[in-house]
Amino acid sequence: MAKRKKSSKKAKKVRKVARKAAPKKKTARKPSAAFMKPMSPDSTLAAVVGGNPMPRTEVTKKLWAYIKRNGLQDRVNKRMINADDKLRPVFGGKSQVSMFEMTRLVNNHLR
Repeated sequence: MAKRKKSSKKAKKVRKVARKAAPKKKTARKPSAAFMKPMSPDSTLAAVVGGNPMPRTEVTKKLWAYIKRNGLQDRVNKRMINADDKLRPVFGGKSQVSMFEMTRLVNNHLR
């Protein structure tokens, strides 16, 4: 058998160039339709935010404006809201609720 000659040239490695995906264009963030649907507040919530139908986001904004205007945030723990006479029925009779619990309780008063 004949011996093969070793070639002095090494085989070139073929590299595949990875194509980068075209960058996606950023689109403006669209709010969820469920949050933007106008809801009617019941009479207890209407005493605080008004009786006109409005989205839940607007209800939350008006509620926070009422809380800030009347100084109802707890001075030590700002996450806690102290209820006054108008907010106590909205909060289910509780005198103090957390800001996270507040949104859940307010949703019970929207139709």
